[in-house]
Amino acid sequence: MITRPSGTSGFTFSRLSALRAAQLMRGCVARVPAGHKHTVTAQLEVAAGKVQALEDTFPPSEAI
Repeated sequence: MITRPSGTSGFTFSRLSALRAAQLMRGCVARVPAGHKHTVTAQLEVAAGKVQALEDTFPPSEAI
């Protein structure tokens, strides 16, 4: 079982893991030892803190 980092919501963990798994499937190099499926590797990377989400650089859109 993979434990998500404290302070990270389950939604954020799964979203980030899914995005990273897609990158791994496209050929990106894993940041943890290989040997697992892409989805598990992505979860291990997020849990180890090797992958983090970037903060949004754009301000929220305003309603017109």
